Amino acid sequence: MAKDAPAERMKRKDYEKELEKLQVELCHLQEWVRAEKLKVIVIFEGRDAAGKGGTIKALTEKVSPRVFRVCALPAPSDRQKSQLFLQRYIEQFPAGGEIVIFDRSWYNRAGVEYVMGFCSPSEHKRFLELCPLVEKFAVDAGIILIKLWLEVGMDEQELRFKARIEDPLRQWKLSPMDTESFGRWYDYSRARDMMFEATDTKHAPWRLIRSDDKRRARLNVISHILRTIPYKKVKRDKVKLPPRSHKGRYNDQASLRGLKFVEERY
Repeated sequence: MAKDAPAERMKRKDYEKELEKLQVELCHLQEWVRAEKLKVIVIFEGRDAAGKGGTIKALTEKVSPRVFRVCALPAPSDRQKSQLFLQRYIEQFPAGGEIVIFDRSWYNRAGVEYVMGFCSPSEHKRFLELCPLVEKFAVDAGIILIKLWLEVGMDEQELRFKARIEDPLRQWKLSPMDTESFGRWYDYSRARDMMFEATDTKHAPWRLIRSDDKRRARLNVISHILRTIPYKKVKRDKVKLPPRSHKGRYNDQASLRGLKFVEERY
């Protein structure tokens, strides 16, 4: 293979084997976070179609939503627009024993809002100045802050957009904002570069993941999170099912006769 040739896409079988191992470790991490009352924030950012949703799904599909809480805020209401910009995000910050995963975050102001003109240049500048300070307050308060940027290539993004257009199961992922952003690749690149320059700090660094190969990206993200949060396996008592009581026994299936079940088509 040539030195600069792209790595071969990961096979599904290999991916699923490694994913299962990592998801077991995520369950151990979950118990440690709960036991130690840790507070964790994981931010997922990246261009449209970078693979954020699929990565978050792989990260959370085997753990409790009460510990791994996904936050994907809609557009702000008129009331929220009158609040401090970060206010509605801070309301979602974790309590002890929680990992909050932001599927896009306050960094909207550094990306889509800036590129699409939803905020003024002065508001964008002010955000870049204040954001590191707010994140420092959060980290100093004991929050573990993990900031992840999924970097998808131009050609791969185009392939994914076209696949969404053709696939009825994925058409819902396409919004007018997505298609508008497609034509502004370099505007988003410049916004990304400014964001990194201002907010890649010692106390809250960015970590980039190349995501042209979705499977490798998901595994690398989960592996990074597991390495970033020190944890130990929590010893659990072995569960034994108690005997069922037959007190008050009756034919509990007969009482369902006459009620309507869903038609069995399969």
